[in-house]
Amino acid sequence: MRIIQFLALALVLAGLAGCSSKFRTYNGPEVTHVVVNKGDRAMYLLHHEKVLKSYRVGLGFAPAGHKRFEGDGRTPEGTYIIDRRNPNSEFHLSIGVSYPNEADRAYASSKGRDPGGDIFIHGRPWKNRKGGQDWTAGCIAVTNKEVEEIYAMVRDGTPITINP
Repeated sequence: MRIIQFLALALVLAGLAGCSSKFRTYNGPEVTHVVVNKGDRAMYLLHHEKVLKSYRVGLGFAPAGHKRFEGDGRTPEGTYIIDRRNPNSEFHLSIGVSYPNEADRAYASSKGRDPGGDIFIHGRPWKNRKGGQDWTAGCIAVTNKEVEEIYAMVRDGTPITINP
């Protein structure tokens, strides 16, 4: 009887050891800048001038041009800051971009509109798993495995430049 209990416990422990966490660790060079080239659908994590990692990305559902207003489906352009993270995101994990800045708010206000917000680098929820490349409301999307890596590598306060 003890052998059966031991085997059952060993199986449970082996199963638990095989579970992976979405929270990874990173011990490499500091990511000093994130660069997104919208036209190429590419994102680069840089340590000064050296590319540490690159990713294919999806953008907002209407990606051409700078985000101006809530609901326009555009991904912002310009330099912002990684300013927050959400470990419980509906999109697996997400890392916040500081859009809108003062200029974005002023422009939208001059037109009597809301600039929108909640721009993130994030994964892909199950419901969007088979969607097209540009499907977000203005965010930058990668695979869930990729966002786990990015979440570990990029720290709050890191600049992000989003180019056309």
